[in-house]
Amino acid sequence: METNWIKIYTTHEWYKAELVSHLLEQENLEVVCLNKKDSSYLSFGAIELYVHQKDFTKAIEVIVLNEENPD
Repeated sequence: METNWIKIYTTHEWYKAELVSHLLEQENLEVVCLNKKDSSYLSFGAIELYVHQKDFTKAIEVIVLNEENPD
């Protein structure tokens, strides 16, 4: 992966990663989802979302605003 990506979100739940990824994409932010879950033992590992360095502040705002107003 290129060096200009920053981890923005980590979860163990696939659906949460999909929800956050969708929120960010709605704001025209490019998102990369990296699934580090062990395929044999699904309780190990996490799912990480990355955005471009230049989009970091906007991505944080989107995530925080959604946590405050989930509607």
